[in-house]
Amino acid sequence: KYGNFIDNLRLFTRGGSGGMGYPRLGGEGGKGGDVWVVAHKKMTLKQLKDKYPQKRFVAGEGGNSRVSALKGSRGKDCEIPVPVGISVTDENGKIIGELNKEKDRILVAEGGLGGKLLTNFLPLKGQKRVIHLDLKLIADISLVGFPNAGKSSLLSQVSHAKPAIADYAFTTLKPELGKIMYNDFRQVSVADLPGLIEGAHMNKGMGHKFLKHIERTRQLLFVVDISGFQLSSRTQYRTAFETIILLTKELELYKEELQTKPALLAVNKMDLPGAQDKFHVLMHQLQNPKDFLHLFEKNMIPERTVEFQHIIPISAITGEGIEELKNYIRKSLDEHSNQENGAYHKKQLLNLQICSTVSYNEPPPKNAVTSP
Repeated sequence: KYGNFIDNLRLFTRGGSGGMGYPRLGGEGGKGGDVWVVAHKKMTLKQLKDKYPQKRFVAGEGGNSRVSALKGSRGKDCEIPVPVGISVTDENGKIIGELNKEKDRILVAEGGLGGKLLTNFLPLKGQKRVIHLDLKLIADISLVGFPNAGKSSLLSQVSHAKPAIADYAFTTLKPELGKIMYNDFRQVSVADLPGLIEGAHMNKGMGHKFLKHIERTRQLLFVVDISGFQLSSRTQYRTAFETIILLTKELELYKEELQTKPALLAVNKMDLPGAQDKFHVLMHQLQNPKDFLHLFEKNMIPERTVEFQHIIPISAITGEGIEELKNYIRKSLDEHSNQENGAYHKKQLLNLQICSTVSYNEPPPKNAVTSP
């Protein structure tokens, strides 16, 4: 929880009990209602908690069988409204399902059967389940960088978002979402997330609170300060190149799959004195990373270095390079989308070929009539 922002919630759910059967006439009781989790665009976990402070969700009971209605009525379903981008897990951490778009729904607690011959006309109770709602932001691009790299300033430059900005580390204490609007009305969502620090994979600083949100974004935009970074006077100063290596290592230690996401690099604060010279040095280091890895301790070197699709020098303060960055973001997303579509169509074609081959090779059934 960051201030008023809540990204996880624990709820009690119970399906409705079934209705009583009617043994003398063989009547069946109604089934109990189910509990569903349903995604709504304009919902937040904070709104859900405020609206239902008890955090208990119980579905309606099934109607009893009676002479006038031998089939009991079904119990009323209970719907839990949640924001889009929710992962639902049970008490043991097993994933029940994910809600990635508006109106997606997941059954979390089933209602009990009504009394019938099989149950000796006695109703069954509904399923009880404690569930966890975990919000993982869904965005096209997530900004990755250490505190004070200028991510919030960049977000305010490229989108209509107005994050709080100050000259000290950890300005961003909660995720901020912005949208880049293009002239042809295309929109790209950008997430600025709480800054990483060394050791984030061990849950230091914002730790997992930050890293889990990256999982649900399509691409990464690394933002580094060309002058390097130092969290405080007690911590070690890191150059821009060291910052990139350490950020890569944090992502790897948390979850290796994060490194497979397409990535861009924005080198910020190019308006500072001597920035151009430092940028040339950084480019040389990024083109020959293995020549400089001896400067790091072994446990700080990632298994694989990130290959950036584009490297763009910018200044979030003066606006230098911002238009180029927006164009590269769009280009990268379009390229990746085309690759995904191409891979999907190839897979579909392969499935069709396999199906046609199988059906062609199948021998006809014994009793089948074959034409001469």
